[in-house]
Amino acid sequence: MSDASQSATILIVDDEPNVISSLKRALHAQPFKLLGATNGESALQLLEEEGADLVICDARMPGMDGPTLLRTIESRRPDCMRILLTGYEDIDQTIRAINEGRIFRYISKPWDDRLLLLAIKQALEHQHIERDRNRLQLLTQEQNIALQQVNSELESRVESRTAELMRAAEMLSAANEELKQAYVTATEVFSALLAQRLPRSRQTNKEVIELMRAFCKAQEYSQQLTDDLSMAAALYNLGKLTWNDALIALPPESMDRVQRENYKNYPTTGERLLIALEPAHDAALIIRHHQERWDGAGFPDGLVGNAIPFGARVLKLVVDFVEMKMGMVFARKVPHEEMVEKMPKYAGRLYDPELCAAFIELVKRLEEEKEAESEDVVTHNTSTLRPEMIIARSLHAQNGMLLLKEGTVITERLINKLKDFEENEETQYVIHVLQVLQDEEA
Repeated sequence: MSDASQSATILIVDDEPNVISSLKRALHAQPFKLLGATNGESALQLLEEEGADLVICDARMPGMDGPTLLRTIESRRPDCMRILLTGYEDIDQTIRAINEGRIFRYISKPWDDRLLLLAIKQALEHQHIERDRNRLQLLTQEQNIALQQVNSELESRVESRTAELMRAAEMLSAANEELKQAYVTATEVFSALLAQRLPRSRQTNKEVIELMRAFCKAQEYSQQLTDDLSMAAALYNLGKLTWNDALIALPPESMDRVQRENYKNYPTTGERLLIALEPAHDAALIIRHHQERWDGAGFPDGLVGNAIPFGARVLKLVVDFVEMKMGMVFARKVPHEEMVEKMPKYAGRLYDPELCAAFIELVKRLEEEKEAESEDVVTHNTSTLRPEMIIARSLHAQNGMLLLKEGTVITERLINKLKDFEENEETQYVIHVLQVLQDEEA
C-alpha cells in the first residue's frame, strides 16, 4: 500500500443502501475511512462536515444525479478525486460526468472488486502526486517571493554599501590630498631650515620655490606634478649640505677637478637622502636628473632630450635662472635682462626648447608685474594686519624660513606670532595682502 492510500477518506454515494454496503465490504480490508450517502444533498453535507479524498458516485439517482453531484464537487473541491459507477445503458450520464465532472475513472456495474480497488489506488496516487506538485509549486512561489525580497534587500544593501565605500574613498582621497599638501608645506619649512647651513648669498630655495610655483600655475600643470615640482624645488640642493663651507661658497666655474667631481655628486646624494620617503619618490627622481642637459652633456647619467624626466627639465630652467642671477654658477651675478636674452640661445643644448620658450615668457611677465605693482595687492605691516585678510605672497623670515604661505587666512594668533618674530629678529615685515579683502574690511 502506497503512502497515498494511507488514511484516505472515501465517500460512497448511491441511492441503494445495499450497493453502499457491498462497496464497503469490498474495501473493508483497506486502510480507508469509508463514508456513505444515499443522495446528492446528503453527500455534499457530509463532504463539508467530514471531508473526503475520493467520491464514488452512482450515475442514476433521484433528485441530483451522479454527473450533477460530481460537477458540484469538482467546482467546490477540485482536488477531491471522482469515480462514476454506471450501467451499460448509462452512456449519456457517463459522457456528462466526464465532460462536466471531470471524473478520474468510470466503473461499470457490476464491478470487479480487484479492478475497483486498483482504480481507487490509482486515483489516490494521482491525487497524491497532484497535491505534492501543488505543494512544491506553492513552495517554489513562496521561495521565489522570498528570494526576490532577499535580492531586493541585497541590492539595496549593496547600493548602500557601495555608496558608503564611495563616500569613504572620497574622504580618503581628500584626506590624502590634504596630507600631500601638508607634506609639501612641511617640505618648504624643512627647506628653510636647511638653508641655515648655507651662506646667505647661497640661500636659493625661497626664490626657486616661488618661481617654480609661478611656472606650474602658468602652464596649468596637474596638482600631482605641481606638488612633485614644489618638493623638488624646495630640496633640490639637499645634497650640497654634505659639502664643507669652502665648497659651498664656490661657483662651479671656480672649482678645481676634485671639487668639480664632488659638485657633480650632489644630485644623486639628494636623491639617496629622499628615497626612503615615499611621498618624495617622484621629487627625488626629478632632483637626480635636474643637471642633465638636452644635448646629453649633463650629469649624473648623461641623458639626452626626452629621456630626461619632464620635471627635471623644468627644474633645471628654474634653478639655472635663480643661481645665475645670484652668482652661484659664474663668478659674477648675471642680471635679469641678460638671463632673459641668453637662456633662449641655449635651448636645444642645455634646455628643452619648448619649455625654455614658455619659461622665458613667464619671467618676462613676472618682471613686468613686479615693476607695475598689482592693483589687487596691498602691503601691510604687522600693526595694520587684520583677521580674515588673505596673504597674497608667501612671507619669509630674514633667515629664509617660511612664515606664511600664499593663500593663508590671517588670524589674531598669526598676527601676534609675526610681532614676536619681528621683535626677535629686530626687523619689520612687509606683508602682501589681497586688495579685495582689504576693501571689504573698509
